[in-house]
Amino acid sequence: MRKPIEGIHHVTAMASDPQANVDFYTGVLGLRLVKRTVNFDDPGTYHLYYGDERGHPGTIITFFPWPGARRGVQGAGQATVTSFSVPQGSLGYWTQRLSRLGVTHEEPRPRFDEEVLTFLDPDGLRLELVAVAADPRSPWEGGPVPAEHAVRGFDGVTLTEWNAHVTEETLAGPLGFRRVAEHGDRIRFEVGAGGPGARVDVLAAPSAVRGHVSAGTVHHVAWRSADEPDQLAWREAVAEAGLYVTPVLDRQYFKSIYFREPGGVLFEIATDPPGFTRDEPVESLGSGLKLPPWLEPSRQQIQDALPPLEVRP
Repeated sequence: MRKPIEGIHHVTAMASDPQANVDFYTGVLGLRLVKRTVNFDDPGTYHLYYGDERGHPGTIITFFPWPGARRGVQGAGQATVTSFSVPQGSLGYWTQRLSRLGVTHEEPRPRFDEEVLTFLDPDGLRLELVAVAADPRSPWEGGPVPAEHAVRGFDGVTLTEWNAHVTEETLAGPLGFRRVAEHGDRIRFEVGAGGPGARVDVLAAPSAVRGHVSAGTVHHVAWRSADEPDQLAWREAVAEAGLYVTPVLDRQYFKSIYFREPGGVLFEIATDPPGFTRDEPVESLGSGLKLPPWLEPSRQQIQDALPPLEVRP
């Protein structure tokens, strides 16, 4: 028997300038760079992971930064918003912080029973901070944001769809999500225990342009599975639902399978273990370039092709 999906494992997006990406997610958003590695399928670019102190599932946003990449198009068939959880009462602090640092943002506004602050990263990726009354997750305390206001992890993602019904059939069918709220053209689903990190909103937008993946867009959304046997059970369930699903791929810090839901959003189901401390101690996570064994023979060539990168104080 497969276990229920617990929520979001990670979100992977595309970027352009690697250093600008690090400066924003560590220096502005206050996340920890927990892993610097490369795109295993194309090692000419970094793969950067940001999250809490240990990079727990549900806190990790990752990027493939391609220097000089053109802006993508946010639209139908994509995860168009990535939302993070912050403590209730923190949005005043964040509004002032984003203003002071020159980050494009909107004024906080209500959504369902919470308050939301929307802003853009340097590539135009649409992000949100959601003020949450009860999120027990601990923040990364080594960054520039005071712990009482710091990001706890994901709140959820928003999928923009031409036909919300076909996406709902997959979420509420084989993936086991529950419809919990609806307002206008937005339908909210939760999975597992629900709450922050286990939410997805589907935005019905039949007139939206088709999304195009490049800098400033989400590449895929990954959901959590407990372990490898559980992942194999999920692979079978997805295939039985009539969706093409990849073989299991080794991403070093988790195992992955991928498939597209009928609306076009690329989903992944990733294992919680082994995690980011398999090749670095907690104290030095993200400090050095880590490569999988099959790329180690090319380390010097790979390092020479990558631009320098630093986490600035």
